[in-house]
Amino acid sequence: MESVAEVEAAAEKFTQASGLDEDESFRVVMAVREAAVNAVLHGNGYDPNKQVSASFENNGKSLVMTIADQGEGLDPATLPDPLAPENLLRGTGRGIFLIRSFMDEVHFRQLHPGTELTLIKHLQPVASEGAEPTK
Repeated sequence: MESVAEVEAAAEKFTQASGLDEDESFRVVMAVREAAVNAVLHGNGYDPNKQVSASFENNGKSLVMTIADQGEGLDPATLPDPLAPENLLRGTGRGIFLIRSFMDEVHFRQLHPGTELTLIKHLQPVASEGAEPTK
């Protein structure tokens, strides 16, 4: 789990350097932490021989953070809905829900082995299709 702390610390430095305000930085760091915890716990099954990788990119329009594990893979369609009545009192299953709530985009990719999760936070609002540009 020490790798989770390292990823979280890197995410905190990254968001602060990117100019996010304190609240938005907290949400992004929390999403990255959840992704790293899922990678270690669910992806790699705490196997010390498997690694978690993390990358952080600011392309000027968005912050793009990628977390990958070396586990069996994950199909996000199979995840239970944490808001369903039968899941409300479960102690697990909320990580992906939180990640999706805090980020603008979340993408899953199967690596064979492993899963890569890409989290995107837009720095500027994305213009709606057909919307008039603001003057």
